[in-house]
Amino acid sequence: MKLFTVGPVQMFDETLDIASKQLPYFRDQEFSNMMLLMEKELKMLLHLKQGKVVFLTGSGSAAMESVVACCFQSHHKVLIINGGSFGDRFVKLCACYHIPYDEIKVPFPQAFSEDMLKNIDGTQYDALLVNIHETSTGQLYPIDVLSAFAKKHGLYFIVDAISSFLSDPFDMERYGIDCAILSSQKALACGPGISMLAFTDTFYEKMIEPKDDTCMYLSIKTHVENMKRGQTPNTPAVGILLELAQRIHQINICGVDQVLLDTKKKAMYFRKQVQELPVNIPKYPLSHTLTPIILPDHNAEEVYQYLKDKANIYVTPNGGELKYKMLRIGHLGNLCLEDYDILLRYLKEALA
Repeated sequence: MKLFTVGPVQMFDETLDIASKQLPYFRDQEFSNMMLLMEKELKMLLHLKQGKVVFLTGSGSAAMESVVACCFQSHHKVLIINGGSFGDRFVKLCACYHIPYDEIKVPFPQAFSEDMLKNIDGTQYDALLVNIHETSTGQLYPIDVLSAFAKKHGLYFIVDAISSFLSDPFDMERYGIDCAILSSQKALACGPGISMLAFTDTFYEKMIEPKDDTCMYLSIKTHVENMKRGQTPNTPAVGILLELAQRIHQINICGVDQVLLDTKKKAMYFRKQVQELPVNIPKYPLSHTLTPIILPDHNAEEVYQYLKDKANIYVTPNGGELKYKMLRIGHLGNLCLEDYDILLRYLKEALA
């Protein structure tokens, strides 16, 4: 099996080795020390000098919900970039928790433009929320433009970087990111089940600490309090945390730049080779995480099934209106250029 998907992704042998072993008991000092070291090393990867990290047992959507539920109140108003199913998830969460919001819609296949912000009165908002890489379409939004807008109007900048982290440059200090949302099964190449929130001390003190909890399991304050001793308030996904600790430590050793370069090489190689096939790549900016390919003359669902049945190759299908039009090819995890040669060969067969 080869996964050219965007989560879970093809895992590394060292991670699979950890996953194959008996889980340890976790309410002891050894596990706490591992958690505290992992928080320290993840903050280094994020360029977060003064802040905190918490580890939630739940998907990335759980972390998104935790942010909306634990940070905002009905007197706040937020601005959301909505260019696909994950931007729309922020919209639905704000509606669910009765947080006033406006949205900037980015219809497919339009590229986000700085002009979309020109007529927005930023002074009426408290925060800007964005999935910096809209995974459902593959579009990468300009983080520098959004950061400048947030800084100009004094907005908290909340970035879902779940599918962009370790694929594209990400620096919380440089871009003034107050809260970042991450997950275990993307470029970190671990099993799904752990999501992470990283936030500055200032954001915590002003937006989270004073607010009464409206949820229990996803309470950021409870997680922060427990993380002081390297623990979580509830039984976590212990095995995924062990995988994460190993991966984060390994990435710190080899360096973020090397991880970014490896992912970029895979993305650029595939995008160059796939141009020989009857597919189109959208014109908007792309993350190195994935390449969306539009199939003008073929049924994308049938091509997905062909790759799966013929070669045990998994790519990422789409839902909704793009179900029969687009496939997304991932560039994360333990893949090499030779793997893409095989994928391209079977893609050529499927599109013949």
